[in-house]
Amino acid sequence: MMNGSRDYIVSHPTGNTFVRALLNELSKSDRLYKYFTTIGVGQKANLILKYIGKRREYDFNDDLISRQWMPEALRLCGGLKQSQEKKRRLADRSYESLDLSVSKQLPLYSPKVIHSYEDGSFLTFLKAKELGIQCSYELPIAHWKTVRRLLAEEADRLPDWEPTLESSREPEEKLARKEQELLLSDCITCPSKFVYDSIPVEIKKKKSCHISPFGSPMINDKLEKTFKDKNKPLKVLFVGSMSQRKGLADLFSALKLLKTNHIKLTVLGSPSMPMSFYRKQFSDFSYLPPCSNKEVRNEMFKHDLLALPSIIEGRALVQQEAMSTGLPILITPNTGGEDLVEDTKTGFIVPIRSPEKIAEKIEWFLKNQALLKEISLNSIAKAKEFTWGNYAKEIVNLFQLS
Repeated sequence: MMNGSRDYIVSHPTGNTFVRALLNELSKSDRLYKYFTTIGVGQKANLILKYIGKRREYDFNDDLISRQWMPEALRLCGGLKQSQEKKRRLADRSYESLDLSVSKQLPLYSPKVIHSYEDGSFLTFLKAKELGIQCSYELPIAHWKTVRRLLAEEADRLPDWEPTLESSREPEEKLARKEQELLLSDCITCPSKFVYDSIPVEIKKKKSCHISPFGSPMINDKLEKTFKDKNKPLKVLFVGSMSQRKGLADLFSALKLLKTNHIKLTVLGSPSMPMSFYRKQFSDFSYLPPCSNKEVRNEMFKHDLLALPSIIEGRALVQQEAMSTGLPILITPNTGGEDLVEDTKTGFIVPIRSPEKIAEKIEWFLKNQALLKEISLNSIAKAKEFTWGNYAKEIVNLFQLS
């Protein structure tokens, strides 16, 4: 039987930022019936659970969480030395194992809606259809056909960078599951126009598809941003995996075109190749390994511009995180952040695969350094327009439940 007014079940293996926003909204309104995940711990959990799941804590009672520990625990035990291919296989196993577990347990409950995500919904939705439960699906990145096409084009355009394009090697079976998930869903939520536009027309004709933009983080750090004077170089920051999916090759090419020592690039992220590969492409950058969110924000406060000329994203969270710290952004439409940019006020949008345009806009910032403080304030104001509360409410309100 349904517990009170609770009518939503949510399923996700890791509980990332946007999943947590939805869970918080549902629990706050007493509509969360159950949350299925791998490793996670809620409030009032016993001490053993709190210790094991301390890095995946949630703000609602632990009795609302159903855990499927394996194989996520095995994935985490593997550490950082695993190959990218092995990491991908173990992550896929976590999604598929949770999907199977939820499908088996769903008949024990009576929710009105099950909300699930790409790669983890196929068996869950099949069972939900049998039980008359509505299927709410979230597609956080572009449709797989768009991903495959764009990355194949990148592999042809920049063959040296092909090994960094992990998503171009997904097995056919996984792609078929993705397609079935879309077809089984009753409602599809996307974080950006780019993702929405990537959904095939025949699916959009049959399904209710909506855009619900991700929210911006609340930055409470008491750091004060300082602004460069004309004698200091422009500090450009790139944050993300060091791959051509993120457009890093194009950023390197743009900086080579500028041929100036008045621009300094910092790359913060996980390398897909040995560092010698990147230094061969462009040697003049500072490298920072992946670090905590607080440390990333500290770096953002030290820089003047975030550059993210991505080929494929959904809605890169780093864009709004940067803007919340006062950083303007230089992005492509494929980052999913078109609605964040007002030319010259909060940054610029450039076409994908356009080192010349990237160079042109970076040079604009270099020549207009006197405007940086005003642009910084504009960026903060724009970021504040997007809240996690609004993101979650839009999803919850898609179904008119009695």
